[in-house]
This record gives sequence, structure tokens and C-alpha cells, in this order.
Amino acid sequence: MKNMSNRPYDVIIMGSGLAGLCQARHLMLKIPNIRIAMIDPRPENRTEKDLKLGESTVEVATLFFGKDLGLYEYLIENHPPKYGLNFHWPKRNDQTKTIDDYFHIWANRQPDLASTQLNRPKFERDLLKMNREMGADFYNGRVVDIDLTPNDQLHTVKVKLPNESIELQGKHLVDAAGRRFLIGKKTNNISFDSKDLYGVNTGSAWVRVQNVDRTIFHSGYDPTGASCSHYYATNHWFGKGHWLWMIPTDIDTMELSIGVIHHHDYISSESLNSKEKFYEFLKANHNILYQLVTSAENIDFHYWPRLAHTSKTLYSPDNWYVIGDSACIFDAFYSLGSTMIVSAIDSITEIIRAKLAGEVNAAEKCQAYNQFNLTLINSINLFMHNHSRHLGDASIMSWRIYFENMIWFGILIPIFVGKWHLDLEFIPQFVQTFQTTLRSLVYEIHDQFDQLVDEKKNIGLMDCYRSDQLIWNYHTPKRYTHALENAQYEPKQTSVFTSMKKTFFYLTIWYLKLQWKSGGLSQVCHPRSLGTMAKLLTTSIYIGLGDIIYSLTGNHGSESQLIAEMREAFQEYQYGDTLQPWIVEGVDTKSLEMEAEKVPLQV
Repeated sequence: MKNMSNRPYDVIIMGSGLAGLCQARHLMLKIPNIRIAMIDPRPENRTEKDLKLGESTVEVATLFFGKDLGLYEYLIENHPPKYGLNFHWPKRNDQTKTIDDYFHIWANRQPDLASTQLNRPKFERDLLKMNREMGADFYNGRVVDIDLTPNDQLHTVKVKLPNESIELQGKHLVDAAGRRFLIGKKTNNISFDSKDLYGVNTGSAWVRVQNVDRTIFHSGYDPTGASCSHYYATNHWFGKGHWLWMIPTDIDTMELSIGVIHHHDYISSESLNSKEKFYEFLKANHNILYQLVTSAENIDFHYWPRLAHTSKTLYSPDNWYVIGDSACIFDAFYSLGSTMIVSAIDSITEIIRAKLAGEVNAAEKCQAYNQFNLTLINSINLFMHNHSRHLGDASIMSWRIYFENMIWFGILIPIFVGKWHLDLEFIPQFVQTFQTTLRSLVYEIHDQFDQLVDEKKNIGLMDCYRSDQLIWNYHTPKRYTHALENAQYEPKQTSVFTSMKKTFFYLTIWYLKLQWKSGGLSQVCHPRSLGTMAKLLTTSIYIGLGDIIYSLTGNHGSESQLIAEMREAFQEYQYGDTLQPWIVEGVDTKSLEMEAEKVPLQV
């Protein structure tokens, strides 16, 4: 075995999928001259069948890919756009042939923050090429063993290449190799026990097709319903114990991904573990999707009998890190896997940067970021609790989607826009809010939803995009600061507390409406209901005090450093009312004009 340890790497990344590639690019952008090795058994030119879960991103991930990785133009030019999330429930379970056979919650406008769909093979091929051009080394081989060492000692990775075996050494080791769990198995860090996953026990079947006839889904004509595409969104379809996604992944080939997440307590693996069974399931339960997949050419089919797992530690003081599927996955609902990935990338880069620079608080950052991200993935896992009970009930699930979107737009997006997830003072406050208020609230609401489902009670359809559902024109994507208008993307430049305090206020109003619709005045006045509303309002007031402290301390103007520098320089600006000469004396302009006439005009 050839030893390549004469010059250790700063970072070795095992796995060159979405998580590993984005991590490598971010490290190279943030830390000049960093030495990075990437290892993956797949070749650089991956086939179109190199497909997997995770073709859809949400606002936080797309913002990061575009802004922090510098990929805006690349994404626009190479991947389908995404106009939010749409949700569909059958009006009758035995009649699902057309879009009119469903109740809907449509994304009815362009979102404030863009999101995108991803053609994963293309994205990973292109990003690997970019990373190599930036200076990262790529080893096309399989990791056969790793030697993890304590503290700041070098880690060793044994790699089998096509023609030889080598050993690499690195100061930091990132496991982005997905479900191989290279570090997880070595450290007993992975849990598949549903008790550690809030009871989530799911499987997934999915298919890719191309040259689909999208008009089977929707004609595209909706002059009074929306100002954005219905097809170029992530469409969610619901039924008992399951939900399905429909994601366009390529414009030129009209490629479409359609898959199901099923809960084993309602639907067994044996009933979905082949393409034929999956198609029959679609034919019987969502016939419109069956028509779509059979109108097209099949690319491939996949089935995973077990989807969910989690990790005990994400970032170790011994300089190893797990990210992406190697860390956790719970459910593809809301496409939050990409959010967990970009949060991890930001955290890992800052830990490694601080440690390589010898900063005194590097260990503190490692501990704090591990705690924040464990809390984040725990909260996302919690949102999948009792999913199987609620998915197929259009009334109850619409209320649940509304509630979860309030937290997404009002708490999580502002945290990531302002980089508050990297702030050592804010992290304990976020963790405390989740543990003392949000977790108990989610449990209580899910229990109430269980009861309403058992009673088959219709409490109405809550549309998370409309502003006519709660008081004062509230809607879940509502923004409370001007961070986007003023491009306040520098850390802590905009107040996360403003959004959080108002979100908890509107959560109180939403909770009040839920109690009223569920049981009238007696339900509203129940001691438990009054106690929960008091707790939510108290939390809103407490966070409001933090907002006041934020506004009174530090420099939190609307200007970024670049804007401030430009405005300062502009004070010296004077308009110059002249043109620079462009005709050279002594040149025969007539001959130049004749030559120009010979050049054909391109129309």
C-alpha cells in the first residue's frame, strides 16, 4: 500500500455527492490555499442513472448555493426553476384521474427567495469539475478503512483505487459518503431505532421518466389562480399513510421524478418494492400520476425499505464530521435535507477555519455548532412525528402544513439569512426555545390532530399562501424586516428576534383558531388551551425584549460594508460630460465602413 502522507491534507472528504462537493467548494472559497482531498468510487463522468433522493431544494439551500457558493448563473442555466410547494388531496379516493379530482393548496405567486430543482447527476458532475479546477485532489476509489485519532492527531484513510491501494492522512475528516456510514459504523454513532426518530418508520419507492406529457397534470392555463407555474414546483400528493412527490428534473428531456414515502404501519414494503407494484399503486390511488409515468420513457426505479436514521454526534472535538445522508435522513417532505446540509457546511467550514487558524474559541464553536445542528435535525425529525396519521386527511394536514410553514418562514429562514446559526450567543437561546416551548407545542398539536382524525372532523382547509386565513393579512411567508430589500446578508445584520417574536404571536392566533374550530368556546377556554396560549404569548414577549436589546446594541444599520464603501466613495463623484475619442487621426474611415458593410447582419 502506497503511503501518501508526506504532505497531509487539511481536509479529507469521503464522498463526492451533493454534500461533499458543496462542502469542498465552500472550504476553498472561505479558506485560501486549503488542501483538500475528495474520495468517491464513482467516476467523474457519472451516468444519467446516477440518481438518488434529493432533487429539490428550498429557500435556505438555494440562497446558500447561489450566494455562498457563487452558483446563481450556473443554476439558472442548467437546472429547472422551482415555484414553491403544491399540495393535493383526492376529493374521493376512487376517483383520481384528473387534477380536478383533487383539492389543492397552490403556490400562487413567485416566492421572495428563489428555490430550484436539481438534476443531481449533472450538478455533481459539474461541481466536481469546478472543485478540481479550484485545486482539490480527487481520488476515484473506495474507502476501505479509516483510522480515527483523538484531539489534533492526523486521521488516516485507506483507499482502494482501480490499480493500487493508498493511504491518505488529514487533519480533518468529513464523512459525506451517504449510507455507507463510514464514520457512523466506526464510532457507533448511527441510530435506526424508531424510538430515537419520534416513531418515524418509512420506506420509499421512486421512478424517473423522460419525455413526459405534462399536460396530463395541468394545461398550464390558470389566468385567475396564480402568477407562477404549477408544473415547475414540487407537487405533493396525499393519501392514507403515504405522500408522493412530483419533481421536474430536466427541461430539455422533460424528465420527471415521481416517488412515494410510505409508512410501514399502513403500507408494507412487499406491496411497493418493484416498479410493477409501484405503478399498480399509482393506478389505483393516484391515477393521474400513473398516466404521467406511462406517457413517458422509464429511466430507472429504486426502492429503499428503510429511510430514516439519525446521528448522536455531528461534529467531534477529534476533528471528524458527518454530513448529508451519512448524518441523518427522516423524510423527503418539504425537501429539508438540503437545509440540513447547508447548515452543516457553514458550521463545518467555520470550525475547520477556526482550528486551522488556532483561534482560542475553536473548540467552543465545535461544541456549539454540534448542539445547534443536533437541535435543528431533531426539530425536523419532530415535524415528521405522527405523519402517518394525518397525511391523508386534507383538513387536518392543511392545518399542519400551515403550522409548520409558520415556523419555517418565521424562524428558520431568518436564522439562516442572518447567519445566526453561527452566533455563539444566539445558539443557546434557540436550543432553549425549542426545548421549552416548541417541542411541547408540537406534541400537543399532534395529539389534538390525532383526536380530530379519529373523529373525522372537518375543521376547514388552511391555505398557507393566502393572507385571508388569520388576522391582519398574515400569511406564512410574511416578512417582518427589510433584510432582502437591503441585501443584509452579513452576519447578524438583521434582527432574527423581530421575526421570531411576531411568529410566536401569530402562532397564538393560529392556536386560538384551531381550538375554536375544534370545539368552540369551551375548547378555547379549556385550561390546557389557555395555558398554551399564555406560554406562546410569554415567549413572544420574552423574544421581544431580545429584539429591543438587539436594536440598542451594536451597529445594525441597513448598509452592508460594500454599500457603505460605495456610498462613501460616491461623495467624491462628479459627472464628466465628455466622451473619450474613438476616431484615430490618419485612418481611412471610408474603407472601414466598406468592410463593415460586408459583415452579414445576424438576426
